[in-house]
Amino acid sequence: MTPSPPAPAGPGPARLLTRRRVWFGFGVVLHLIVLYAPRAPSTGDLPIDKMVHALIFAEVLWLGARAQVPVLPLTAVLSAHAVISELIQHWLLRGRSGDLLDTVADLTGVLIVTLVLRLHAARAASPG
Repeated sequence: MTPSPPAPAGPGPARLLTRRRVWFGFGVVLHLIVLYAPRAPSTGDLPIDKMVHALIFAEVLWLGARAQVPVLPLTAVLSAHAVISELIQHWLLRGRSGDLLDTVADLTGVLIVTLVLRLHAARAASPG
């Protein structure tokens, strides 16, 4: 009787990808709640508000990349959404207002994660 091989230490690739896709879905839901809640969950502190904006866009791109969502189309959708969400807040959501600086913060979050992903890909592709 031959012994069976040891079980893998962690989840298999398919299971890991499924988990990452679930986290991506949660990230998108959080993103939409923060952007479209009837009242802005703001502290009134400008730097914190802009960091939250950058983070909610950055987290969707980061989680999407980890879930193997094509990064270029996701980046394009998030960049367009940065502008569109502020227009929706300004024109359609009572108690909310659009802010050009929020759009800049949103795009900054997308840009930072894009640069991190490119740096990571360049390191992974380099020999040695």
